[in-house]
Amino acid sequence: MRSARILFKDEEAGVLTQHDDGSFTFSYNQSWMEDSAKPGISLTLPKSKQTYQSKFLFPFFYNMLPEGANKQVVCKYNRIDFDDYFGQLMVVGKSDTIGAVRVIKDETR
Repeated sequence: MRSARILFKDEEAGVLTQHDDGSFTFSYNQSWMEDSAKPGISLTLPKSKQTYQSKFLFPFFYNMLPEGANKQVVCKYNRIDFDDYFGQLMVVGKSDTIGAVRVIKDETR
């Protein structure tokens, strides 16, 4: 199991987890849910107390990944399998994103 902290404007909004069977879950932190001024991180993952589940990486996060030659460079340089989308997200999501959302590998979980 691998986890990542999802930051929105440098504040932790929730946790993305890849389970051992390859499925994914995303859940918002309780403190994020309790603050009505805090938005959902995307239209496809609106604020909800429910845990979102998917057999595949959620499209919102998948669309943060590089493509083509950029993907090849990221995978080769970081020694990441070409099909390891979560691994790629950990590399590019920490600093190379467009917008307010960043993805930081969670070493504590």
